[in-house]
Amino acid sequence: MRRSTLFPAALALCAALTLGCQSESEDMDAVGTAGVTEEVDGHDDHAGHDHGDEHAHPSEGPHGGELVELGDEEYHAELLHDEAAGTVTVYLLDGAATAAATTDAKELTVNLSHEGERKTFPLAAEPQEGDAEGRSSKFVSSDAALGEELDHGHDDAKLMVKIDGRAFSGTIRHDEASHDVDHSDHDHE
Repeated sequence: MRRSTLFPAALALCAALTLGCQSESEDMDAVGTAGVTEEVDGHDDHAGHDHGDEHAHPSEGPHGGELVELGDEEYHAELLHDEAAGTVTVYLLDGAATAAATTDAKELTVNLSHEGERKTFPLAAEPQEGDAEGRSSKFVSSDAALGEELDHGHDDAKLMVKIDGRAFSGTIRHDEASHDVDHSDHDHE
């Protein structure tokens, strides 16, 4: 082949390859940004949340209670203090804090210190409808002292539970919204 016919053929080949090699960002620029924030499978990957938190979860549990992180967000516990009923209830939840998680544990405990004395409060398993036989996602205590201690907002209050043979603990942070009571008549120390 002659050089005069080889050059135009090589030029045409290079042009064809260059057109097919646009980078992904150039492709996105050509499409625009409208497709970037569209929902996929019911979830908008970009709008309305902090991108610094890969595993965002609700600020309160499905029952309106305070969330306690268990493990590295493998599970959550939702804590509710109902002063009218005199109960403290804990619901075990999945890592997203949206669905029930169960354990075969017969109880979980809340550990804290009061005036230098360590206290342990057991919450007994009360399986909910839908929990598998021998498993529970709900734990309840009627010990008035536990409710009072939680109202004091102990920095060292820990929730302890075994799930599938593994021990999990999480720090309980006092949150006035997590229990049902009017606090206008007293202080929290």
